[in-house]
Amino acid sequence: MTRIGVDEAGKGPVLGPMIAAAVRAAPAALPDGIDDSKRIAPARRDALDERLRAHPAIDVGVAAVEPTEIDDPETDMNALTVAAQARAVVDLLAASGSPADSEAPVTDSEPPATDSEATGTAPDDPSTTPGASSTTSDRSISLLVDAGDVSEERFGRRVREAVEAALPRETGCDTSPNVSITARHGADADSPLVGAASIVAKVERDRRMAAIDKRHPDYDGVGSGYPSDPTTTAFLEAYVDDTGDVPDCARRSWRTCERLLARHEQSGLGEF
Repeated sequence: MTRIGVDEAGKGPVLGPMIAAAVRAAPAALPDGIDDSKRIAPARRDALDERLRAHPAIDVGVAAVEPTEIDDPETDMNALTVAAQARAVVDLLAASGSPADSEAPVTDSEPPATDSEATGTAPDDPSTTPGASSTTSDRSISLLVDAGDVSEERFGRRVREAVEAALPRETGCDTSPNVSITARHGADADSPLVGAASIVAKVERDRRMAAIDKRHPDYDGVGSGYPSDPTTTAFLEAYVDDTGDVPDCARRSWRTCERLLARHEQSGLGEF
């Protein structure tokens, strides 16, 4: 049975996309030192990301939700996190050329996740529990995801439904594989498989933020993109002062942008 860990990075920043990543690997293939990306130094994250992407027995999928989609008033961050995680899973499966991996072993102590396990109460983490291998259907996919909603059950169900709906369209299969899911708060910290996904997502977002920085050479850097970062707020303030608007990489519906735009408008009125 295919087992995939999923997580996202960048829900809170005012600049740049939110990135989700999916990682498929046997536990033994994962490099040492995997943890929640927030607990790992940047240089170490980069090295782990490189090893994860280069390993022949590890598959990786990535999806981005850009600021224009985030700013859509018809959606919200919970729905977008569901969409991002589902897209990352579909990207992994489409890129690997198979909607399910018949070679991945199932162990006796690793039962596939069920809908009831989306509550996060499942005792076994399929990314860590050892056991003797056996075979199962190659039309089954087991997901372990970091829950992005107060309700783990609801989040897991929504990700599962999104994956099942997208797979036939994106992979060209007539039918979707059976998708089982476990959604759990803090899965990026207690599951190496989800931790690996968190690392890939964070490094991919950092890479895209570096590209955004290069597109604005006239400023003193864009920072991490978070509102609490003084470099980010200084960049936004200077950009709004120069242009009267926020850059395309900004989430204009965020309070930080709304405040800066309102202040700029008020300062313009004060000149009359």
